[in-house]
Amino acid sequence: MSLNDPLANVLSHIHIEEKKGKQKITVRNNSKIIRAVLDLLKANNYVGEYKVIENGRGGEIEISLLGAVNKIGVVRPRHSVTLKEYQKFEKRYLPAFGFGFLIVSTNQGLMTQEEAIKKKLGGKLIAYVY
Repeated sequence: MSLNDPLANVLSHIHIEEKKGKQKITVRNNSKIIRAVLDLLKANNYVGEYKVIENGRGGEIEISLLGAVNKIGVVRPRHSVTLKEYQKFEKRYLPAFGFGFLIVSTNQGLMTQEEAIKKKLGGKLIAYVY
């Protein structure tokens, strides 16, 4: 785990606790990008509801786990990707076509690679999940 990458810490915590069969976890890291990634995971049924708990020190996030994550992680280094390169990175990070998704940071916000392809956008690869 990297102490300097809060997103990587949260995603690895989700992965570890999913393997243990936990139903809920609480993470101390709370930022817009972490909440945006959790929104994408929730929209695609990889995690359940989450709520931000204010504690006077930046807040914590309580996440409901569904047991749907096989593997999740950040992409390091953050590769720039064009519309034509998505397939190359899907092969590198995902086990099969149509199984899981890449999370991409575009000028229109975070989205899955499928949404970015539909909108004809490139961006930076942030994370993957399957």
